[in-house]
Amino acid sequence: MVTYHDINIGKGVFLREFSPDVEESELIWHRDYKTRNVTVIEGKGWKFQYDNELPVELKANDIRYIPGMVFHRIWRGENKLVLKIRELE
Repeated sequence: MVTYHDINIGKGVFLREFSPDVEESELIWHRDYKTRNVTVIEGKGWKFQYDNELPVELKANDIRYIPGMVFHRIWRGENKLVLKIRELE
């Protein structure tokens, strides 16, 4: 199963869509090479978690700064999650 779908909207900027049907086991701990600013476009009940911290609910217009090589994950919510991701240099 595909965990998410990306839509490129510019250099280093893309939309990432997660289906509400994604299996929880697919949403694994990971780290990205590049630092990112992530803006929540839509989604209900989804959560974001850094390693060694409690998960926090994602709400529309929230912006999360995710430093490169820092472990994190998301938790499935009730509907589709859409994120705007901007990779920083």
